[in-house]
Amino acid sequence: MKLRLLLVVSIVLGGLAVGSSARADDTLTRAREHFDKAQQLYAGGKYTDAAAEFDAAYAERPFAQFLFNVGACYEKLQQYDKAVEYYSRYLSDDPAATDKESVQKRIEVLKKEAARLEAAPPPPETDPNAPKPEVAPSEAVKQLGDVKIRGLVVIESDPAGALIYLDSKKNKPLSKTPWNGTLEGEHTIYIERKGYKPVERRFTPDPNTIFALVFSLAEQDYLGWIEIKSNIPGANIYIDDKAIGVFAKTPYSGNIKPGKHKIWVTTEGYNEYETEVNIVPGETHTVEAKIEGTPVGWLNLRGTGIDRAAIYVDGKVLCERGPCRKAIPEGSHTVKIKRNGYKTYTRKLDVQAKTEIILRPSLAKEPGRADAVWAYVFTGVFLGGGIYLGIQANSIRDELDKDINNNMGAVPPDSKDPRFTRGKLFAIGADAAYALAGVTALTAIYYTFRDKGRPSTGSIDVRAVAIEPHISPTYAGLGMEVTW
Repeated sequence: MKLRLLLVVSIVLGGLAVGSSARADDTLTRAREHFDKAQQLYAGGKYTDAAAEFDAAYAERPFAQFLFNVGACYEKLQQYDKAVEYYSRYLSDDPAATDKESVQKRIEVLKKEAARLEAAPPPPETDPNAPKPEVAPSEAVKQLGDVKIRGLVVIESDPAGALIYLDSKKNKPLSKTPWNGTLEGEHTIYIERKGYKPVERRFTPDPNTIFALVFSLAEQDYLGWIEIKSNIPGANIYIDDKAIGVFAKTPYSGNIKPGKHKIWVTTEGYNEYETEVNIVPGETHTVEAKIEGTPVGWLNLRGTGIDRAAIYVDGKVLCERGPCRKAIPEGSHTVKIKRNGYKTYTRKLDVQAKTEIILRPSLAKEPGRADAVWAYVFTGVFLGGGIYLGIQANSIRDELDKDINNNMGAVPPDSKDPRFTRGKLFAIGADAAYALAGVTALTAIYYTFRDKGRPSTGSIDVRAVAIEPHISPTYAGLGMEVTW
């Protein structure tokens, strides 16, 4: 008896769940029908009927975008009081609307326009059955531009509450299901919920209708769920292999394969948090990374030709090419900028915390060394000449010594023998050539290593970067303000 009772209850509950889902689908279908009809009426200039159809669509499914479209219809009809009413309801229904600022501006302008028309003198008496004449809008209304109705993207999942990522899981989640709003162009959507198989889909919404994406998520027990947080929001997360690049930014939640995984969390100006987790299927694993920073400033390199130069700080590569903006620790640093064919620019910088140093180098071309080459050539010529003259002088000396030895010293050579004069001239010439070779050699060395031409220079601009904490119900982090 107990078994039969349990079976009946299960069937009834199952029927209720199916019925609820079917009703939800029916309301979305009816909302789409009203929306499509309203689009056609709007395109035909029948704004009153279009407003009624958009209102009917909202009655089926209360999507905030429908209210905006009703307001657009009344703005077209110059019924600015009603337009303001529906625009205000739109912002009330969707307080996080991305166009909140522009809609608020439109509301303020239309309020003033409604007051202006109310204060204007009544038109002369005409046929009461004649259509009301249109009034030329004010310049402020014209500056708002032509209002356009919007299409709608609806993203739902069963079960609800799944994270929605748009285009990349490295971005922050767009929202949780169910979600509705306006999207333009082609996108990739990722739907992910703890304990369920993730879904990925590429789509291009139609701006002229309701584009509905409804996902039925399948349970997936073999995956684990990981939540990664850090005391600095927006820190980079690396998983298993840092060479692959940034996996996501904190805070992050998502499915992950079972097994051991290595996780790094870091951001510029802070140390690196590293841990290893063992993911168990069906369980949630939380990583809370506490990263500590050192006082840092920013080095910002700009300038002509910097895209072909390498930047070094304290002998280590900061950027393989410019332009480059990097955080470096507070203190004294040596910056070198190198480019092939140009003189290296070197400068010592004292970096202070919360400051940005903008460095604009002007690299000078490396001069040619033709003068050094010619000096080496002349050195070779003089050295060769000295060797030749020395050999000649030594040859004459050896010849005279041989004559003296053959005569056994009985008859000395004649002092007027021309070989004496020629030998002396050769010896003097050799000494002079050696001296000139030495001078030109020193000159060539000087020309080789001298700093010829203008040096590489650079200009510096130092700006203060004020970092202040910002805390809101949905975000806690640091705000940055730059002054100069």
